[in-house]
Amino acid sequence: MLNQAGTPDATSELDRARTRLWAIVEDGLRHGFFECLVSSEVVNGKKRRLVIKAGKSDQFTIAEDEL
Repeated sequence: MLNQAGTPDATSELDRARTRLWAIVEDGLRHGFFECLVSSEVVNGKKRRLVIKAGKSDQFTIAEDEL
């Protein structure tokens, strides 16, 4: 995947999803309460679409070889 500068990212989409999910959990714990919904589905062959909904939605498409 390319970043905004057009160069390859050092981290995978799965790493970005994990980082975002953990940030949501930590933020919710600091506030004392939160609600988060995580869903996944198979798309485009063997890729996984991961959606994290916590106030706003974040979507990640993870290739099978990242799992």
